[in-house]
Amino acid sequence: MTAIHVTEWDETGGVPAVFVHNIFTWGDDDAYGFAAQRPLADRHRLLLVDRRGYGRSPDTDRSDFESDAGDLVELLARQDGPAHLVGHGNGGLAAMLAAARRPDLVRSLALIQPSAFSAAAGHPVVDAMLSRIQDAPSLPESVTPEQYLRASTEGLGMEMPAPTPMRLRAVATSMRERPVWEAEVPLEPLRDAPWPTLVICGTWEVAPEPYRTYAGEPLIACAEAVAAATGARPLRVPGYYPHTQHPATVNAALRDLWG
Repeated sequence: MTAIHVTEWDETGGVPAVFVHNIFTWGDDDAYGFAAQRPLADRHRLLLVDRRGYGRSPDTDRSDFESDAGDLVELLARQDGPAHLVGHGNGGLAAMLAAARRPDLVRSLALIQPSAFSAAAGHPVVDAMLSRIQDAPSLPESVTPEQYLRASTEGLGMEMPAPTPMRLRAVATSMRERPVWEAEVPLEPLRDAPWPTLVICGTWEVAPEPYRTYAGEPLIACAEAVAAATGARPLRVPGYYPHTQHPATVNAALRDLWG
């Protein structure tokens, strides 16, 4: 098993909480990661995962949600008892797979706009997204990570983060990720688990229109479907990056879940 990097924040030696990031980022990243969740270390031992090919973890030929789930199971198994599990986007998908494999290692599950599109199969906006992707031409090999980052941010009306070497490495890994719509998430083990689940989703009304149409509407449909299928508590938060744009709200919800 690949030895992934884990950033640890701990002020009290409390129950561990494992955080799993999305694309273009890493565990303790200020822009898209979980830097704003650091206050939660006052009561819990926060373990911020860098998925393979991201942050300070080793390179990988191709990032894969199945490998990420295996890495999470191994990390959870090393803890002294079940841990809280938090995942965002593609990291939320990996967290769901890990929790379904080993529900005995989980104390609670929090999903921030998880990329579990199989849960929303047949929804019009999800089907439209998949159709757009399938009809789009293949990404030319000449496209650099910086060009891809610019197109994925400024091209959709958002500010582009500084193209640092660590950011561009994360983008390069994201460009090679296995498509998340290939994942079949086993929802029954999550629905039947004895621990609580929270699904957090942005309202997206302030997002740039292209980004809201391309990503926001499918993610909203996915979050709603996951919450309904698993019996999770849904939480809508203003904005489109709930844990970075409104960390106080998200952190309060996590404290309540963990309490």
